[in-house]
Amino acid sequence: MEKTLVIIKPDGVKRHLVGKIIQRFEEKGLVITALKMETLTLSLLEEHYNHLVTRPFFSELVDYMTSGPVVILILTGENAIEIVRKMVGTTNPLQAEIGSIRGQYGLSHTENVIHASDSTAAAQAEIQRFFK
Repeated sequence: MEKTLVIIKPDGVKRHLVGKIIQRFEEKGLVITALKMETLTLSLLEEHYNHLVTRPFFSELVDYMTSGPVVILILTGENAIEIVRKMVGTTNPLQAEIGSIRGQYGLSHTENVIHASDSTAAAQAEIQRFFK
């Protein structure tokens, strides 16, 4: 069984999409093995988005990600990472497939509702980061 990390971002929480998003994962056969709600800190986001710190949009991203609570969950299942990534869709909702979570609910490149680990290594590091 494979594990992956998902974050339902502040816009998803504010827009009351948490239940709908979680339901989609459960209907796909994925199992929630951990779940929590919290407001992220600057230090945690600097660690999580370390690869983006020098990008011009980093401060906007941090402001957005600290603007309200997020829901963080670990999903487990066969090929969980690949399945979740396909369900989530590409980062830009305008380019995401219709029917994907971002394609259906995303509003912009920044307010795209959800984060999902993109590889086994990322999933392991992100699970450790958010569920110490």
